[in-house]
Amino acid sequence: MIDEVIEKLIVKHKVYKKEVEEVFENKTYVQFVEKGHRKNENLYLALGKTNNGRHLIVFFIYKGNHQILPISCRDMDNKEKRFYGKK
Repeated sequence: MIDEVIEKLIVKHKVYKKEVEEVFENKTYVQFVEKGHRKNENLYLALGKTNNGRHLIVFFIYKGNHQILPISCRDMDNKEKRFYGKK
């Protein structure tokens, strides 16, 4: 991840790099959000849990070859938790 994004996640949302990584290592629901400004760089969201059970939503750009660029991450709200629980 880019240092500026990591700092924003920690300062604004109290989310750490390791927690973002854990979301993708555990059961994750991924959904297309919108087409990106650059070809083949679309925006997606991922709903998942950390190893400590924290429910997070991660917004990211898929760069191809299984590489992602997280843009933002925060705790899920109650509606998102219910949706994730159904998946």
